[in-house]
Amino acid sequence: MQQPINLYYPNRFARYIFQAMHEVMGQNSMQVVLSLAKLDWQRDRWPPDTLDKQFAFASLAAIELALEEVYGGRGGRGLALQIGRVAFSQGMRGFGAFAGMGHPAFRALPLDERTRLGLHALAEVYNRFSDQQCTVEENASSYQFSAQHSPMAWGRTSEKPVCHALVGTLQECLRWASNGYEFHVYETACRACGSSRCEFTVNKTPIGQRSGE
Repeated sequence: MQQPINLYYPNRFARYIFQAMHEVMGQNSMQVVLSLAKLDWQRDRWPPDTLDKQFAFASLAAIELALEEVYGGRGGRGLALQIGRVAFSQGMRGFGAFAGMGHPAFRALPLDERTRLGLHALAEVYNRFSDQQCTVEENASSYQFSAQHSPMAWGRTSEKPVCHALVGTLQECLRWASNGYEFHVYETACRACGSSRCEFTVNKTPIGQRSGE
């Protein structure tokens, strides 16, 4: 399967991920992962807070793989999910199309409309500012969020889907848009497994609401 030589996130998106890694893992564990991913030079120099598209997808794939190598498949997956969630909640939710989602007018919309708009906003942000081009489709019971190239799967080969951080980002995006509801999100196709794109299914029916929301 042929793919472009290089694709990139803006530095700011990568910085959100580094901030999330630091919060979820702590400095020492983060340094171990970055070293294994051959990103030692970034341990004390995180990506700058700019929108320049300079952080390579290959580096994000290396981080995800390093998490799995250090913590095992299940442990790495859990950490990547949490990193994706924190990266959204502490960074992306105040960015671009998400900025207006805290407005009372948005919060007054029906739940299904808020979740639909949240997914489309996420796709719009990725499409506008990164090389991760995304689409959103829906049927009676679910939404389909697709990424032509996911950085977590960049250059990887695996028997199972590997875009765990993106799943976490989708989960937190939906929680934010819905005002606290959790949704079941799972990756149904992955380029690392030989598919033409990475695809994520979101059940329209929430599975619960976090206490305190």
